[in-house]
Amino acid sequence: MSILPQPLRQALKHVVQGLSNALPGSCLLCAEDSGSRVICADCLAELPGMPPQCCPSCAEQTSYGERCGACLHKAPHFDKVVAGFRYDFPVDRIIHSLKYGHQLSVAEWLGERLSTQLTASDHDLIIPLPLHPARLLERGFNQSMEIARALGKALNRPVEYHHLQRTRSTRPQADLPHKERHKNVAGAFECRKDYTGQRILLVDDVMTTGSTLNECARILKIHGAETVSVAVAARTLKH
Repeated sequence: MSILPQPLRQALKHVVQGLSNALPGSCLLCAEDSGSRVICADCLAELPGMPPQCCPSCAEQTSYGERCGACLHKAPHFDKVVAGFRYDFPVDRIIHSLKYGHQLSVAEWLGERLSTQLTASDHDLIIPLPLHPARLLERGFNQSMEIARALGKALNRPVEYHHLQRTRSTRPQADLPHKERHKNVAGAFECRKDYTGQRILLVDDVMTTGSTLNECARILKIHGAETVSVAVAARTLKH
């Protein structure tokens, strides 16, 4: 019996691993039986949730649910933030499986989870954070768009993704110090629709400093949005 060359064996290994990951009924984290759920009940119970006391504007953790110092110093352009989880292990692994492992079922699960924290009647439409065309071509999909689709389905709200566009490619925010992130995204977005009087829900996968979402909210409000709320799968907290 002939022995397969090393490159072919390695390629087959990746195929088998990909098929294994795609098999339904196994938890993404522990691989135990989870029925139709992406995450089994035991793992779900262990995921890091958001603290009970958060800033009403940006969802940063505060002692008594008061507005945080940063928002008092300079109010953000968005009106409030709703986050599904704290961005910590193993939530980071779950989101990486979506962004870099193309596990699109994770986006549907995240959207459904977020929908339980939102009231449909508070929002007229949903807009995902756009990717620059070059980044979209490289990744093949927009993870925020996939979460927004699931959220729109759960809330029965329209999802728009053509009118808010990222027109300037920027360095990844994670590569920059927090103080430089605002400058990095300034002027990176354009809006091509009048949203006068509309209550918009802006969706992203992870919020850290909020600079990118804040810039998008600023542009949407320039184009008439009455309110811009933010929904993210996970929120990085300082404390």
